[in-house]
Amino acid sequence: MTRFHLIQGAPVAVALSLLTTAATTAIAKPFTYVNARFGTSCTFPDEVFSITEAEPENGDGQQWSAVDGASLTCSGIYNINNDTPKGFVAAETANTGPGYKITYSKTGKNWAVLSGIKGDKVFYERRLFGKDGVIRSVWIEYPSSLKPKYDPLSGAIAASLRGP
Repeated sequence: MTRFHLIQGAPVAVALSLLTTAATTAIAKPFTYVNARFGTSCTFPDEVFSITEAEPENGDGQQWSAVDGASLTCSGIYNINNDTPKGFVAAETANTGPGYKITYSKTGKNWAVLSGIKGDKVFYERRLFGKDGVIRSVWIEYPSSLKPKYDPLSGAIAASLRGP
């Protein structure tokens, strides 16, 4: 299973959700990122994820960091192994690497969501399995001590994930 982490027009409900969450974290405006290569998009508060990391040479996505140690990646990858949502969750659940534990998973027809612990951080990932042969992903990771701040943001950001 390939692991990858790495915006224009999120639905009104997602924008409102981010703004509602923003009120609890002193954030005012959402930012929408659109990946030129795969058309992957996600919306997030750029006042929280304020540090833009270098874009990979292959242009598959973008990563942002927060000053408190959180990170956000929005990316795409070709589904060369014909992965499915259920197959992805099964493979990740079977991963017994040190410090890695899935605590929540859910799948739909063309999507999967995972959350869990990776070392001393919480992660939340949503993947969309496109009919165009691309898997689009949003990955959010943050220190466990910041769950009250990032849990509400993670759900709203993950819900904003889109592709063509």
